[in-house]
Amino acid sequence: MKILFTKSLEKEKVSEKLGNDFAVDFVEVIDTEILKTKTFGLKNNSLIFTSVNGVKAFFENGFSPNENFAEPKTYNKIYVVGSQTKKELRKHNFGAFKLCRNAQELSQFITENSVNEKFLHFCGNIALDILDEKLPLQNISYRKIPVYKTELLYPKIDEKYQAIVFFSPSGVRSFAKFNQFGDAKIFSIGKTTTSEIEKLTDNKVITSSKNTLADLLNLILKHTSTGSL
Repeated sequence: MKILFTKSLEKEKVSEKLGNDFAVDFVEVIDTEILKTKTFGLKNNSLIFTSVNGVKAFFENGFSPNENFAEPKTYNKIYVVGSQTKKELRKHNFGAFKLCRNAQELSQFITENSVNEKFLHFCGNIALDILDEKLPLQNISYRKIPVYKTELLYPKIDEKYQAIVFFSPSGVRSFAKFNQFGDAKIFSIGKTTTSEIEKLTDNKVITSSKNTLADLLNLILKHTSTGSL
């Protein structure tokens, strides 16, 4: 059984998890580059991170949040989307005030609980506009700070696969420009990525509820061991 991951991963770990019944290939469909961003004061702002790359670029540019609860006037609450984003934040010894599974869920939480805060969203240059569209309508202060650039690589893939795995909306768009989904079973890292896939194909999409690679691999095993693929 041939399966394509639209991201470079450690082949040994993936193959070990899936077993010998799978032939796995990896292709990069996007490339990211950190943008040099001049640092500025974060006082009185809450911070939003919706990707691992956003966290990496934030710290590489020299920003640093204030997580001292004893200083409420300068303390930065940190809101994140996805457990991998939270893990990246922990690498820099910072925690998340709120973890959400996707931008839609985060938008709803903020509009219901945090309308008086001012938000800075450290993101890529082509970040989805969900927060940008929702928060200002509620008179919530929100500003995007692009700290990395995403380039769509548009690879042409001649091989045919029985399953394809996607990790981001931009990755979906990059793949779809020169490739067909055919009758492949589609696996997706989360709801936001699935929404992008569903714009382009009627194929069934199996979506990770935990937004992690481990959960995706478990889903692949589950949906193949039952003979559904």
